[in-house]
Amino acid sequence: MSKSYDAIVIGAGQAGPSLAVRLAAAGHRTALIEREHLGGTCVNDGCIPTKTLIASARAAFVARHAADFGVRLEGTVSVDMKAVKERKDRVVGESIRNLTQWLLGTPNLSLVWGHARFVAAHAVEVAGEVLEAPKIFINVGGRALLPDWPGLDRASVLNNTSMMQLETLPEHLLVIGGSYIGLEFAQMYRRFGAQVTVLEVADRLIAQEDPDISREVQAILEAEGVKFHLSVRDARVAARGAGAPLRVSFDCSHARQGVEVSHVLAAIGRRPNTDDLGLAQAGIAANARGFIQVDDGLNTNVPGIWALGDVNGRGAFTHTSYNDHEIVAGNLLDGANRRVSDRIPAYALFTDPPLARIGMNEAQARASGRPVLRATLPMARVGRARERGETAGFMKVLVDAGNQRILGAALLGIEADEVVHMLLTAMAAGISYKQVQQTVYMHPTVGELIPTLLSKLEPLADAGPPEGDDAPRPTNAPLGSLAQERS
Repeated sequence: MSKSYDAIVIGAGQAGPSLAVRLAAAGHRTALIEREHLGGTCVNDGCIPTKTLIASARAAFVARHAADFGVRLEGTVSVDMKAVKERKDRVVGESIRNLTQWLLGTPNLSLVWGHARFVAAHAVEVAGEVLEAPKIFINVGGRALLPDWPGLDRASVLNNTSMMQLETLPEHLLVIGGSYIGLEFAQMYRRFGAQVTVLEVADRLIAQEDPDISREVQAILEAEGVKFHLSVRDARVAARGAGAPLRVSFDCSHARQGVEVSHVLAAIGRRPNTDDLGLAQAGIAANARGFIQVDDGLNTNVPGIWALGDVNGRGAFTHTSYNDHEIVAGNLLDGANRRVSDRIPAYALFTDPPLARIGMNEAQARASGRPVLRATLPMARVGRARERGETAGFMKVLVDAGNQRILGAALLGIEADEVVHMLLTAMAAGISYKQVQQTVYMHPTVGELIPTLLSKLEPLADAGPPEGDDAPRPTNAPLGSLAQERS
């Protein structure tokens, strides 16, 4: 016996629940299938818990620097990692409870627990029961990749999920991967008081960013005591018995080097959860890396099946996954013609200070063949940054010299992840940069520097590194002039 629905949503990440509720509200008898926990990566071991931990780490960092602001604290600042974890668990638990109540209170929606596998194009099996529907939506997310180093016990390697369960502070944390997830954890645990070393195979951090961004981010984290090794090759691990440190050796800078660590965190990328989904039984096409192939409306090659979120390779962020649901729901239920290609790339690295990125970077702008203008200004020019003693970083914007529209921006500095939305909105509206430049913004805020930044535009091909007062100063620490964070 099989059970029939009008729609089946597989996976309760950021796209699945919202889409399931929209479908149910539109009169579709809908099943939402989840095998582990509601909310997906973001709620359980991604955005919400990591940013909660980052907030605790920042509190410790600010407390250690209280004297810079004329505030005297008696004794040393210590971190109770068990209490930090308990706070994180409370925040996550509240999010899950709210989501659960929302879903269970939605008419026409059934929550089905178990692992779904396709048995035909429009049928899945869950816990021995077959569910059928003419419309099926896949939102199964992804998981961390693990390094394949000789001597490394993969079972003992931490990832973004298992890292959430730590209640004690690592003595020395080795982070494998100098990209977004790895850098957030590196700064976080350095601020908690651990020694932190980052290994990266590329010749610079966050290699998809412009080189000046990579250098500045590295300088900010180095100022807090995070150690980096770039262009790493031939890494190997030698265990020294139960409870003993791990000895990790690697080639770097034309020499063999090594480090002893207590914990290893893998942050080298993620893979989609499609290897045990039964795609072949449904005839659903995926690429060599397992990402389901979709068109501009997120349709798969099989009519009546869509793929949303991390699993389609069209954006690995909470906001892009949620926007996937908006695209599909709008096209199906509202008669819209929304497309993924209309989405402006936008994301952030939530170190402190954060890096916010929208649109093109310099390499992409040059490759586009259009005449491009660029402007760069240091955060030291921002009154708000000086008032708070957080002058690290800089702002950079790219503009099409022909139509005067903003092509992209990289803001690295205090409140950059909020300020960037000024420019993102201007890009979405297709307005001239001059309209932004001529707008009067409030003082003293970070955003008030944007018109000044836009007044500095000059041709990208001829633009060299900023000089003098406008030059980024990569050695600025995030809080004041302290060069080395102390554990």
